[in-house]
Amino acid sequence: MDVMLFIIVLIASFVIVRIGAIAFQLTGLEWSLSKFQALSCFTGTGFTTKEAELIVTNKQRRRIASILMVLGNAGFITLIATAASALSPKTAIWAKLSESLLPFSIPEVVVPWVNIIIIVIAIYVVYKVFTHKKFAKKITDSLRKRILRREIVKKVSFEDLLFLTGGYGVSRIDVDKSSPLIDKSLAESDLRKKDIMVLAIVRGDSTIANPAANTKIRLGDELISFGNLESIKKGVGVKEK
Repeated sequence: MDVMLFIIVLIASFVIVRIGAIAFQLTGLEWSLSKFQALSCFTGTGFTTKEAELIVTNKQRRRIASILMVLGNAGFITLIATAASALSPKTAIWAKLSESLLPFSIPEVVVPWVNIIIIVIAIYVVYKVFTHKKFAKKITDSLRKRILRREIVKKVSFEDLLFLTGGYGVSRIDVDKSSPLIDKSLAESDLRKKDIMVLAIVRGDSTIANPAANTKIRLGDELISFGNLESIKKGVGVKEK
């Protein structure tokens, strides 16, 4: 039973880290950075001062990080405890199965090694499954829908990325259903006339750097823009939440 518990906790750990990454992304972090931050919080490793500032300066992210840290500590303690217990021949499930199902009993000295092999295989299989591109995308999309539907994390539509003097800076704007920019080209959006420069458009897994004036803005796009931050909010119809 200890080996089974180890596998269950291992799978749960991967799912929790994925949920944490999605939650961080919904607060405005880029996806690759979100995955790294979630893993860092869960394992308690990998933080640098600059990356830590992205978490501690945002209330939602601090809450997400705190939950990941608590669950991470609990998960590692459970994994270590179950792995250690699985090495005991007296509590190993294989010893009990051999008594009832096999015509012979497995020697006690062999049982710990069998469990070690099972644990190593389980870690490899779970890692390969959760890092498989199609499966990872499917489970990520499913978890993201559940998080948004239950409003566990509130998705931000505007994020200040870089502050400069005079109120200017770089921002990220989500183009949602309420945006007046949908299906307009950059030229038609009149953002330039409002002193807003679109530096890049993040569309799914791709980035359109220095987009041309005839580039259409689509639902779900993220606009990386430069200008007066307050003017940007008003110019793209961002509503404060």
